[in-house]
Amino acid sequence: MSGYDIERYLNVRSAYGASFGPDGERLSFLMNTTGTPQVWTLDEPRGWPEQRTFYDERVTFASWSPERPELIFGMDEGGNERAQLFRLDAETGVIEDVTAMPGAKHRWGGWSDDGERFAFASNRRDESVFDVYVQGRDETGADAERVVEGDGWLSLSGWSPDDTRLLVSQAYSNFDQDLYVLDLAADERELEHVTPHEGDVRYQSASWAPDGEGLYLVTDEGEADTLYLAYLDLESGDLETVIDGDGWNVDGIALDDETGRFVCSRNVDGYTELTVGAFDGEEPTAFETFPEPDLPGGISGGVSFDPDAERFALSTTGDTVNTNVFVVDLETGEADQWTSAPTAGIPRESFAESELVRVESVGVDGQRPSASGTPEESDAGLEVPGFLTLPDDAAAGDTPVIVDIHGGPESQRRPSFSSVKQYFLDRGYAYFEPNVRGSSGYGAEYAALDDVEKRMDSVADIEACVEWLRDHRAIDPDRIAAKGGSYGGFMVLAALTEYPDLWAAGVDIVGIANFVTFLENTGDWRRELREAEYGSLAEDRAFLEEISPINNVERIEAPLFVLHGENDPRVPVGEAEQIADRAAEQGVPVRKLIFDDEGHGFSKLENRIEAYSAIADFLDEHV
Repeated sequence: MSGYDIERYLNVRSAYGASFGPDGERLSFLMNTTGTPQVWTLDEPRGWPEQRTFYDERVTFASWSPERPELIFGMDEGGNERAQLFRLDAETGVIEDVTAMPGAKHRWGGWSDDGERFAFASNRRDESVFDVYVQGRDETGADAERVVEGDGWLSLSGWSPDDTRLLVSQAYSNFDQDLYVLDLAADERELEHVTPHEGDVRYQSASWAPDGEGLYLVTDEGEADTLYLAYLDLESGDLETVIDGDGWNVDGIALDDETGRFVCSRNVDGYTELTVGAFDGEEPTAFETFPEPDLPGGISGGVSFDPDAERFALSTTGDTVNTNVFVVDLETGEADQWTSAPTAGIPRESFAESELVRVESVGVDGQRPSASGTPEESDAGLEVPGFLTLPDDAAAGDTPVIVDIHGGPESQRRPSFSSVKQYFLDRGYAYFEPNVRGSSGYGAEYAALDDVEKRMDSVADIEACVEWLRDHRAIDPDRIAAKGGSYGGFMVLAALTEYPDLWAAGVDIVGIANFVTFLENTGDWRRELREAEYGSLAEDRAFLEEISPINNVERIEAPLFVLHGENDPRVPVGEAEQIADRAAEQGVPVRKLIFDDEGHGFSKLENRIEAYSAIADFLDEHV
């Protein structure tokens, strides 16, 4: 144990979200030096960065104009996720709120290629749906033109190379989307449907081809279980495979629509493999490749090309590598680190690296059979991947462990840097991060194994992981704690109610305690998407009540710590209030901590320090 406290670890910085300026000499990025992510710029590798924004609230993205020294960035207030868009003049430092409608959400859709306009999706008209807007660079607020009305969850994938069309995506669930083309020059603007399909099909990470006659995207259309890179001919509707993921997801593509140069990523067991290349101007599925850059950490993303597409910037991270921005020469693969996000004086060599493991799970809890049916029908022998990290000199049979469960549920725990994890490892805890059924990254079939009536099978996976940990040579079987946020918070509560004898303590961060009240009170714009995953109030209410931890609270035995943000628009704070109160009534030792200036998670440094200091004290006391 080194003696560094949690405040020190939480001051390990991250730099990410890079964007090249129009001259190609200046790079913007986000860094949390001040305690929340703000916009910074650099003119050279590892130079002295210049801070550009100075807010207490987090900045969520920044995008340079392709033609002028100005950028658009997004920011919400108090974690309410009602992001506004702001224009920063990089020469004068003047910042202007260009949306100025704080009651609505604004989702960035990109600059036009001439830099005169930008597009976004917003729920200004109706909180439950998103419309598409186009706005002049010097216009504000109501000056934006609503170019099409939506009837669901619309987002934008960019302008066509000639700036006459927009590429629009509509999401029905995380595993079912559609793409549309919107002709801005048409007398009557209508969304042209370009991905008609039956069943659930993903169409993601779409980009215009340089000639504007087709799209590059990742999809699982057809018999594919995982995502592959494809080319869609807009005239014929034909879809051709460009890069097959070979059993793993091709996560996405970043494409320069002038040169056809691209970077696409493949997610292999949580690690990133990059393909760097250039498409043939005559044959859209043909391409040449360039050397893959040698980057530290193993996880990379967030690609931004310079104006000539000779270089690209991206961020990279890993278990022992805090996030920084690198710039890569596209043709040679040579990579230069541009940002120098510090580690708060903690030696990098002290950070611990995880091991990828697999745990067999049968997926039936034995107490409440799920829709998987009999044990013979319940995916017996399913392998659950996870990452186990042990502290230095872990004593045999005497090491406590934190089981940290991701949210989503269509998400994936990957071996990226976590200052919180490294802090607990330094304190002598082991750390286990499972990707139970329902996680993304392992194919559509695996992700669907927890849908609706199969929900409790994923909780049974947690039991299987704990039993595996109890047999591990280093782990003390009586000192196992569950921790998780959002859907992971539900998993913590469900694990404590379904398998109460396994746990020494539980930490629920912005978690779901009652699926009925959660769906009734979540943001209007989210309800339909969430019902597609969890079940609907109209058709599945009885089942949702049955599996809600609040209705099984009497089974909780382990001490419970509940943390939440007052402004959470996703999982309303009432979820925390009800589970904390009901568990306390049952005689369970309960702590509750609510932050009045946070939402779905904790973004402000002072709140993170308070939250994780309290979590550390709670776990030290009970584990």
